[in-house]
This record gives sequence, structure tokens and C-alpha cells, in this order.
Amino acid sequence: MDFLELAKKRYSERYFDQRPIEQEKLDKILEAGRIVPTACNYQPQHFYIIRSEDGLRKLKTVTHFHYNVPLMILVCYDLRTVWRNPSDRYYQDYNSGEQDASIAATTMMYEAEELGVHTIWIRGFDSKTVADVYGLPDYIIPVMMLGLGYPNDKTKANPWHYKRNPIGDFVTEL
Repeated sequence: MDFLELAKKRYSERYFDQRPIEQEKLDKILEAGRIVPTACNYQPQHFYIIRSEDGLRKLKTVTHFHYNVPLMILVCYDLRTVWRNPSDRYYQDYNSGEQDASIAATTMMYEAEELGVHTIWIRGFDSKTVADVYGLPDYIIPVMMLGLGYPNDKTKANPWHYKRNPIGDFVTEL
């Protein structure tokens, strides 16, 4: 499928059934997140798979936006391996972790769509609470969660999905 067609087709799924994601598909999705470009190729992204009964129960304590997904990928970065830019005057001690993890999550999201697995990008949580509940080391920083699953019979895109601003609203040539 053409990439722009794929990107237009993909929407944030909110209605999941409980069929498990096949390991072969999950492996491809994770591989897509592994091979992404990162700043200086430091590869600070780290993924936690949440699909056990206990893991999903904990998920419901850290976010209201769990949509009863059968599998969640907690996308994080490792502070020990990020690229840093101490000379940036706008962002003092900038590090690439959030950027690199977001590139990985986006790439996994589109790979999932290509495989017929629906996703939802979730950021409605407190990172420290998530780290504490799942016992993450202090150097692992949660960025977002990527819910994965197959749609149930209520599936539909949110009407906001189809609203797009004209390209001239956000492109300026310098």
C-alpha cells in the first residue's frame, strides 16, 4: 500500500476486541521500532509489553485511556543513552529521548496498520506514576503508550480524525 494511503487510512482505535495479537505480527511491529533512525544512532528507545492479566490490571490504575486493549506497548527511553545538546540556548541540556521514542512509536503504529492491527496513541498519564507502578528503573522515562488490537464491531474513526487544516496553515518557506 502507498504510504500516504496507509497514513490516511489509519485512525486511533477506541473499540478493541480481546483477540490476542499474533506473536509474528508483534515481532514485526517491534522490529519497526528497533530499526528507526535515532539521534547519532544511540537508540535510547525501550519498549515494555503489557499483556498479562496483572499488567493490564495495573494499566487501568495509571490511565483512564486504556480502551480495554489486549496489548499495550509502553514506549520509553533510556536516559543513559540519549544524545544531548548542551549548546542549545532554547532547550538547555536538550536530549533526544522523547524524539527518538516518538519516532519509534510512530513507525510501529504504521507497521501495525499495515498488518491489520489497529492502534491508539496514549499520553494521558503521569510518567512517574507509570514508572512506579511498573517498577521501572530511574533512568527509564515513559513517553507514551501504544495500544494494539483488533477492532470490535463498534469500530469507527472519531469525526475529528477527518478534520485537516490546509497545508498553508503550517508550512512557511524561509
